[in-house]
Amino acid sequence: MSGVGAAAGRLDAVVAELEPELVAVRRDLHAHPEVAREEVRTTAVLAERLRAAGLHPRTLETTGLVCDVGPDVPGQGRVALRADIDALPLDDLCGCDFASTVPGVAHACGHDVHAAVVLGAGLALARLDAEGLLDVGARLVFQPAEESMPGGAHEVIAQGVLDGVDRIAAVHAEPKLDVGRIGTRIGPITSASDLVTVRLSSGGGHTSRPHLTGDVVYALGQVITQVPAVLGRRLDPRSGVNLTWGAVESGNAHNAIPMSGVARGTLRCLDVRAWEKAGQVLHDAVEQVVAPYDVDVSVHHVRGVPPVDNDADVTARLEAAGAAVLGEEGVVLTEQSLGGEDFAWYLTKVPGAMARLGTATPGGRRYDIHQGDLVVDERAIGIGARLLARFVLGPGPAADVPLR
Repeated sequence: MSGVGAAAGRLDAVVAELEPELVAVRRDLHAHPEVAREEVRTTAVLAERLRAAGLHPRTLETTGLVCDVGPDVPGQGRVALRADIDALPLDDLCGCDFASTVPGVAHACGHDVHAAVVLGAGLALARLDAEGLLDVGARLVFQPAEESMPGGAHEVIAQGVLDGVDRIAAVHAEPKLDVGRIGTRIGPITSASDLVTVRLSSGGGHTSRPHLTGDVVYALGQVITQVPAVLGRRLDPRSGVNLTWGAVESGNAHNAIPMSGVARGTLRCLDVRAWEKAGQVLHDAVEQVVAPYDVDVSVHHVRGVPPVDNDADVTARLEAAGAAVLGEEGVVLTEQSLGGEDFAWYLTKVPGAMARLGTATPGGRRYDIHQGDLVVDERAIGIGARLLARFVLGPGPAADVPLR
């Protein structure tokens, strides 16, 4: 049997042995969530488990860690696996025995699952290495602050986690996809996501005399309705550009024109080239829309993350790993999302791909991420670990392990 075949044949049994521990780690992280750049305990829990396996994790400058597994192969870069580890500032409403013990903080995006998956893949690969079955080097990246803007990936990359890496992969929990399936696609799988703040100001006045002042409320209404339409005509509609307002604030009296107003929202785009132009188009559009209304304007545009643009070759390798683990029927085409993911920054440095990991119980309720009541089918943890470990190993014979 080839090296890949022998390793793949051993992999399923190793992950099956690890699964109870991985579920326990996930539940521990879920019960003790930490928001962006405060993941001190989370980092320590993961580092301790990796050290117990004889590995040598390196804690990053703030939080998070990186850990190499397997040999350094001359002329061959490592295969990186990335997990994000921060939680959201939301109340946990899952009703689980291991619900969050931290008021107002919850793992409502599945990052606890991601961490357990990459931990499992790393521990399995370490076991294969100890048994002389691993002939490729892997790198585990446990990244902090994905939920912040512009995200912790910048800081992690600056600390050299991609040095000597040839390709990178990640999974993201998908509660609308049944456990036992993964979703992939070539090209943009998520959207660019930017923060936009528009502030208007004037001298204010009485609502009976709007002609004597700049009416910031009326002008703000024009910004809210017209600027998204302008973007739809100034940028290629195939780019999926979308400007949606999430907060509008101005005034507190029915008969007074206020002196200031603000609108805050997100600008999203599926195409990198359109995203690069969108900021200037946005700024010009706001100024042109408010020009007739005698108000002062400032536009604050924070570039967040580009789209996660899956590399064709890495996606094919990830799909091959999925087919080997789950069968051909277990790999499905996933839709594009206008959600943002800072995994995108890694893909500006090395080829990579992200897959959606099914976490829904077949026939059960469909949940959504960023909601406090999110519940995942924990069988996804073992599946994700096998998927990413198999991705590292490379193409080989298919496995035949039923969904437990």
